[in-house]
Amino acid sequence: MSDKNYGRTIIAERAFNTKRFFLRWEWMLVVLLVIINIYNSINAPGYWGTGLLTYGVRDFMDKAIMVFPMMLVLLLGEIDVSVASTMALSCVIMGMVYGEGSTGVPMWAAILAGLFIGAVCGFINGLILVAFKELSSVIVTISTMIIFRGIAQILLETRSSGKFASWFQYLNYGQVGIIPFDIIFFAIETIIFAYVIHKTPFGRRVYAMGSNITTARYSGINTGGIKLLIFTLNGLFAAVAGMFAASKMSSVLPSMAKNYELDVISMVVLGGVSTLGGKGNVLGVVLATFAVGMIRYGLGLAGVNSQTILVIVGLMLIIAVSVPNFKKTFGESALIKKFSKSKLA
Repeated sequence: MSDKNYGRTIIAERAFNTKRFFLRWEWMLVVLLVIINIYNSINAPGYWGTGLLTYGVRDFMDKAIMVFPMMLVLLLGEIDVSVASTMALSCVIMGMVYGEGSTGVPMWAAILAGLFIGAVCGFINGLILVAFKELSSVIVTISTMIIFRGIAQILLETRSSGKFASWFQYLNYGQVGIIPFDIIFFAIETIIFAYVIHKTPFGRRVYAMGSNITTARYSGINTGGIKLLIFTLNGLFAAVAGMFAASKMSSVLPSMAKNYELDVISMVVLGGVSTLGGKGNVLGVVLATFAVGMIRYGLGLAGVNSQTILVIVGLMLIIAVSVPNFKKTFGESALIKKFSKSKLA
């Protein structure tokens, strides 16, 4: 951009730097993915065959569907640990409304009921946080996590609900050519969210809110409305993920999707999205989603028990959170030393 009156040139974009480009967190995730795939291929001969690799990807697609709305939540500097309970409750409602076909309610109407409940759960989280700004999203969503799961258990107790319409079961197992429906859905979702987050005014407002919500509010951004929308969207996509999970299991249980929130949050944070808000990109989240999903799949192939896998995922999460802090600390230390030397000189 040039100013003809004064002959000045203003450069709005930072110049390309090769070192900075190759030290980006996304490259670390690419290396991690390569290591994970080498490990998986050692533990499972024929891993690179279409069937086994596709099955490994489909194994975590129900969690992957939730990562982008969760990314928006974290970009705000908030968190939502109730998504797994929202997922379970929406599926229980869907199963009860359909009633194994005995209620006369068509399957599509039961699905809409489940999606509506998911959106309502997210709306409740957002409404509480907008109405009571002093409350922490961690405390609020832990509370609603317990409430939503509790309602699901009250409604269905220890029973399961299933015998869904045949076309609904095809939702998970169907495919276009060799590509399953859930992977196609995730690919389309990725494109839409990448555009919304990185190319629209809405995305810029979300980053602004995460960087400094007070400044964003005084800049005229409808911070309450955006927060309410994002939490509602998060609940809705938890319900969508629940529909794919219910199709995969051919039944629903109040206990379904336990600990899913840990994996979803791990995928987003490992992808480089700051828990303080205002920082992160879709590419990193996609890479981290596949990294966490495939390492779980590979460890399962190796016969590692689920609790040990949880520990490993937890360690990955701690590392992902710690690395930016190390970079900041060492970067500040180097700057201080450089400044001190210049002053002494």
